[in-house]
Amino acid sequence: MERSDTPLLDELEKGQWPSFVKDMKEAARKNPMAKDLLKQLELSYKDKIGHWKHGGIVGVKGYGSGVIGRYSDRPDLFPHVQAFHTMRVNHPSGWFYKTETLRKLCDIWDKHGSGLTNMHGSTGDAILLGTTTEHLQPCFNDLSDAGFDLGGSGSALRTPSACVGPARCEWACVDSLDLCYHLTMAYQDQMHRPMFPYKFKIKISACANDCVAAIARSDLSIIGTWKDAIRINADEVRAYAENINIQKEVCDLCPTRCMEWDGNKLKIYDEDCTRCMHCINVMPKALRPGKETGASILVGGKAPIVKGALLSWVVVPFMKLEPPYDELKDLIERIQDWWDEFGKSRERLGELIQRLGMRVFLKAVGLPAVPQMVKAPRTNPYVFFWPEDLKKEEK
Repeated sequence: MERSDTPLLDELEKGQWPSFVKDMKEAARKNPMAKDLLKQLELSYKDKIGHWKHGGIVGVKGYGSGVIGRYSDRPDLFPHVQAFHTMRVNHPSGWFYKTETLRKLCDIWDKHGSGLTNMHGSTGDAILLGTTTEHLQPCFNDLSDAGFDLGGSGSALRTPSACVGPARCEWACVDSLDLCYHLTMAYQDQMHRPMFPYKFKIKISACANDCVAAIARSDLSIIGTWKDAIRINADEVRAYAENINIQKEVCDLCPTRCMEWDGNKLKIYDEDCTRCMHCINVMPKALRPGKETGASILVGGKAPIVKGALLSWVVVPFMKLEPPYDELKDLIERIQDWWDEFGKSRERLGELIQRLGMRVFLKAVGLPAVPQMVKAPRTNPYVFFWPEDLKKEEK
């Protein structure tokens, strides 16, 4: 039996789940970059350290982002990954591709890079993994000719992303696809020319199920919701009662206990409802979102990088969203201007709000405090007394 060059990686091919190692080995059969990448990764597993070094800025003409420079610290052993740069390609809203478009993208990458892709990165872009400095500009030229653009990277606006929304989901309360397209086209300069203290992510979920995890992963989260009452089909509620325990599986699990079930009729106190959609998910034939739809705007979510993870705060409980989305764009720009002025290097929006306080943020961007900001009653009620307001009352 022939001895494997990657015994540690071979272990990852075992088991019931698909393995990235298998895909890398297939690419390595025809591409020397993928072959050297496998060997370097094997060495990283053996040495228990990564073998990518820091330093080096690369890009394409006119763009300050979209390309992530990467270099091996062992070019003597793995010359084909001495430079192994990543390109982020701006994805279509909702990640809808034609087969012809995907083939075109893959042909370009086979021509210029390792052939390895990540569909998709956590930001949303199509990730092209591994090319040389000499190929960056020609690859970008081919991508541009084929109708593609680069996404955001570095201290820039990252490529906005959205769920499939009204294209495939009956719960969509906003047109996430149209909104994502509008924001992407409006903020090209912020995406391609880094100008912020750190990254800024916008993610759009068309309902509270939040299929793109916007609340946990984005500096500005747009979550579809409704303002009026949940629509109830009483006959379907009774039909569900034959198969599930509505009191136990719906009412008792409602976070605000805004529902009552008497064995025959479901009563919802909509003034106490937080629009979490649990009841709708359990009984989709019986309950539907209201008809007066829009979105909640939240800020400050992030993963644990410089500091710990943060979930987003609600700052606008309900905003009507219709093209050209001027009210939303105006809010985004006020938020970014404040963060850009006061944020430290590598400080995300949520971290700045934590440092200076929610009251400072709200005053700076011209938003009122709302009950949805209260985490625990009587501990942080966001009742603010500004000195200038007190002076006015004295007069």
